Amino acid sequence: MIIREWRARARPSLAQVYREHFRAKVVPLLSQVAGFRGAYLSQRRQGEYVEFLVLTRWDSINAIRAFAGADVEKAVVEPSAEAALESYDAQVRHYEVLEDVLSPGKSE
Repeated sequence: MIIREWRARARPSLAQVYREHFRAKVVPLLSQVAGFRGAYLSQRRQGEYVEFLVLTRWDSINAIRAFAGADVEKAVVEPSAEAALESYDAQVRHYEVLEDVLSPGKSE
């Protein structure tokens, strides 16, 4: 499994707009891509901004390529997301999952 990591920053007044974009646009789009396994949207206050951390889970780099295109390191950011964001990473990072541990008695 591969984790794709991306970060972005928004003014607090627009943070909800990005969260809604993620829920309404990003999740349905990703859910249609073969090999997509799930996503996390996290946030933290970082000075005067809200920083988002998006982690998506994929079966393989080929599955990511089906979503992102030939340059898998380039961030995929729709104009409606850009409108809510102050800044974002133009590049993403990929990590190979070595261990996938759940709490005892818990299922995903």
